[in-house]
Amino acid sequence: MKMRILLSATLALSVGVAAAQVPGKLKETGQVLLPNGWKLSPAGRSLPLGDLPLNIKLSPSEKLLAVTNNGQSTQELQLIDPQKEKLLDKVEIGTSWYGLEFSHDEKHLFASGGNSNVILDYEVKGGKLRSPDTIKLGEAWPVSKISPTGIAISKDDSRLYTVTKEDNSLYTIDLKERKVISAVKLPDLGYSCLLSNDEKYLYISLWGSDQVAVFDLNSQSIVSTIKTGSHPNELLLNRKGTLLYVANANDNSVSIINTASNKVVETLSATLYPTNLTGSTTNGLALSANEKTLYIANADNNCLAVFDVSTPGNSKSKGFIPVGWYPTSVKVTGNKILVSNGKGLASMANPEGPQPYAKDDDSGVHVGSTANSRLQYIAGLFKGALSVIDAPNDEQLKVYTKQVFANTPFNTNKVAKADGEQGNPVPRKLGEKSPIKHVFYIIKENRTYDQVLGDMAKGNGDKSLCLFGEKITPNQHFLTDHYVLLDNFYVDAEVSADGHNWSMAAYATDVVEKTWPTSYGKRGGSTGYEGVISANFPKDGYIWDYCQRAGVSYRSYGEFGSYGQTKYKALMGKMCPQAPGFDLDIPDQVRYDAWAHDFDSLLAVSAVPQLSTIRISNDHTSGQRKGKFTPIAAVADNDLAVGKLIEHLSQSPIWKESVVFILEDDAQNGPDHVDAHRSPAYVVGPYVKRNTVVHSMYSTSGVLRTIELILGLPPMSQYDAAALPMYECFTSNADFTPYKCIPAKVDITARNTAINKSSKRSEAFNFKNEDAAPDLDLNEVIWKSIRGEDSVMPAPKRSAFVMLEKKKKKDDDD
Repeated sequence: MKMRILLSATLALSVGVAAAQVPGKLKETGQVLLPNGWKLSPAGRSLPLGDLPLNIKLSPSEKLLAVTNNGQSTQELQLIDPQKEKLLDKVEIGTSWYGLEFSHDEKHLFASGGNSNVILDYEVKGGKLRSPDTIKLGEAWPVSKISPTGIAISKDDSRLYTVTKEDNSLYTIDLKERKVISAVKLPDLGYSCLLSNDEKYLYISLWGSDQVAVFDLNSQSIVSTIKTGSHPNELLLNRKGTLLYVANANDNSVSIINTASNKVVETLSATLYPTNLTGSTTNGLALSANEKTLYIANADNNCLAVFDVSTPGNSKSKGFIPVGWYPTSVKVTGNKILVSNGKGLASMANPEGPQPYAKDDDSGVHVGSTANSRLQYIAGLFKGALSVIDAPNDEQLKVYTKQVFANTPFNTNKVAKADGEQGNPVPRKLGEKSPIKHVFYIIKENRTYDQVLGDMAKGNGDKSLCLFGEKITPNQHFLTDHYVLLDNFYVDAEVSADGHNWSMAAYATDVVEKTWPTSYGKRGGSTGYEGVISANFPKDGYIWDYCQRAGVSYRSYGEFGSYGQTKYKALMGKMCPQAPGFDLDIPDQVRYDAWAHDFDSLLAVSAVPQLSTIRISNDHTSGQRKGKFTPIAAVADNDLAVGKLIEHLSQSPIWKESVVFILEDDAQNGPDHVDAHRSPAYVVGPYVKRNTVVHSMYSTSGVLRTIELILGLPPMSQYDAAALPMYECFTSNADFTPYKCIPAKVDITARNTAINKSSKRSEAFNFKNEDAAPDLDLNEVIWKSIRGEDSVMPAPKRSAFVMLEKKKKKDDDD
């Protein structure tokens, strides 16, 4: 088996002095800045799509293009004329997910009904989709857990095959009788399926594993499994049916399989640089009309990788094409390349605030504070887009390739040596020592910068949006005032489902990114995002796995587990038995007490771990549900627990070699005048600067990169490798003064007693798991609890992010 690596970067990216950029396009370059520090400059033309388009499908004649939109808000099917580049029709579909296929006579379009556990059969007539017929696989979620995904149809349109991701099965449907005639179990989650040319076999990508199954339709059994890369998803056969291409999202590759031998004959690395780090998320495939060129969609690199595959077994990289945000599927018709961009072409702003009321249901449209208005929810905000690109010649492809590298902050040089400065306590590469030996990493829940620190006069805050100011969070305010104030920090995640993955791995896999919108849209589906379902795991694990391999000691206090119990292997035996997980009925004082008792016990035997991950999470709040802690009490309780922990640590002998990082796993839709992803973050310790405002643009991945450099760990993904380490927050002149916790200035035991509209709304919220309550509604209830029942919460603002770039410091090594 041969490995072909894409061409190395030839473009040197320069970083100069730049003023704060306005949201949207960067004036100097026309690029769009994203929350993670990557940029967009999509090629070609575009058409608007719906919420999270996961799949596009050309009809056999290529006169029609179908799109299935599978996001948190309104789900719908779209029918497009790809030649005229015109929308023909769109229909709302209550529940859907990925599966999409035309009949060979083009009279029908079949779509997966997702957790409704049906296949929907739409008649296609005159460029319109008629009311569908329903083919039932089982009762809807949660009675039955099936969830059809990829679809294949026999050439005579008599049989439909669909694989599933909940009960991991292959269902065969008789299209004349409109019923299931067989269901066979698969070894793992099904994603896509394709019929062999002779229709004897069905190729099935087993999404959560590293295999493609070959299913014999006569014997109704798997006759072979072919080892591929991690998370095989999209499948593509050449016209002769002799080569099967498999996209592998979790290791950035494409496996090419000889279908006669069922052997991988070649593996293409789709990354921009030679790297084994996750973060390209390869998940879409298309061949040119002459089948000499393969186009590969890299969701997290926001580009297409282009290969010359004219000589089987000796493929060659040709370059890259820039597309939109999170491309999920690519198709070719004639000279046109069609790409569905899952999150669109920019990080959108919300300049108009509340919009005319449409409806209030489980589709993600929520009633706003004022009559006849609604607010946009972050999970459904970023609408998809279809890129239409004329296939480039060699010269144009060179231009496109340079643009892709210019959009990309990651490179292999940053893996070997991070940005930084000589003599800083944060090292720049493995092997360099830091005076800091112990890292305490505290994860909180769901607040924006303005909600907590909007009243900090020396930062970029909006006091009118501040709900939990200095009186409620005196410790966090003192820390930002006397250590560093970070007013340009952004979480990488949008909700807690991906937030805890980003916070612990600097990456969320394609399984996480593609499934959480369904559950957040109240359409069912398994979750287990905190170390429960193995399909959600990054290829090389979370930060604890990296510690384990490097011999770095670690311990977790309520993150990915509770009271010592966890389903994640690397944490077994590493969880504090007294530390609870997410439970809003347990005060954060209990979490502090559990940590303090455990810390003192370990300190007594000189066994304090090098990394402690600590959940202190009641700033989530329980809204105004009667009998629960009031929002003010919950946030104040959280602040006091943080203050106590830092005081306790600062009075210990290891304070002189410790640092504390504190951040929210996600910002969760609260009001912020810069962006709804902007969030409070804190860095505290003897080697942290004092009385300093830091305007540099930092992210969750940047926090992890800083932790890795301190502890001697390699980066976990392309995102933390590319992220700016927080060296600007540190100084080599240590100040060992201990911290004195500020007592709570409000009653942290206060309970909700009022009965009003907000308390009644809160009764309907699910607080058993983080984010189970609708966060826009919850933020509005929190706003009203503090500003009054009749007050109006401002619309959350989204932008393409303000970036305050600073000139790189020139070291002696440069």
